[in-house]
Amino acid sequence: MQIFLTILLIITSLALVVVVLLQSGKSAGLSGAIAGGAETLFGKQKARGLDLVLHRATIVLAVLFFLLTLAIAYFA
Repeated sequence: MQIFLTILLIITSLALVVVVLLQSGKSAGLSGAIAGGAETLFGKQKARGLDLVLHRATIVLAVLFFLLTLAIAYFA
């Protein structure tokens, strides 16, 4: 059981790294950092299409990574 969970954890880790690297940057220099903070503060969401899919995949993979890590620690 532990070997299966470890293999699943490695696959999830690699997928999480790939999905995070595929996402586009949120800021474009100093002006992007200031505007990005204002957009986050006022709830303006520009994520469409592929960015939205990658964002949701990141959340799902992060939760799966967390649960698999807890399961491995429990069974160890």
